[in-house]
Amino acid sequence: MPTRFYISLPDPSRVRGADVTLAFQSQGADGLAAELQDALRSDGLFERWRAQQEDPDEVDPALGATDANATVLGEQHDLHIDLIVITSLPSAVMRQRLGLLAGNGWQLRDVSAA
Repeated sequence: MPTRFYISLPDPSRVRGADVTLAFQSQGADGLAAELQDALRSDGLFERWRAQQEDPDEVDPALGATDANATVLGEQHDLHIDLIVITSLPSAVMRQRLGLLAGNGWQLRDVSAA
């Protein structure tokens, strides 16, 4: 069953993961939403991260799950951005991908059934 995650990016200029090769590249709401949506729909981000691990074969394959129907809507509000994510992926996978992209610069505001 899909879940709706309400994510806030309080300071979009600081929304970057620790590794620039994995982090968000966009600045605006639409670009950030598109990057996160792609990270949920495909395994590209996961595979790049996995390849950087000391022993890639030991990485839990469940973290590589994808949701071809995931959607992310970005909304700009003055100085912050809100993302509404609808996905059937487990929250652990969604959080891991968002952490790679945004580091600690995001906040989970609410979760509901979609």
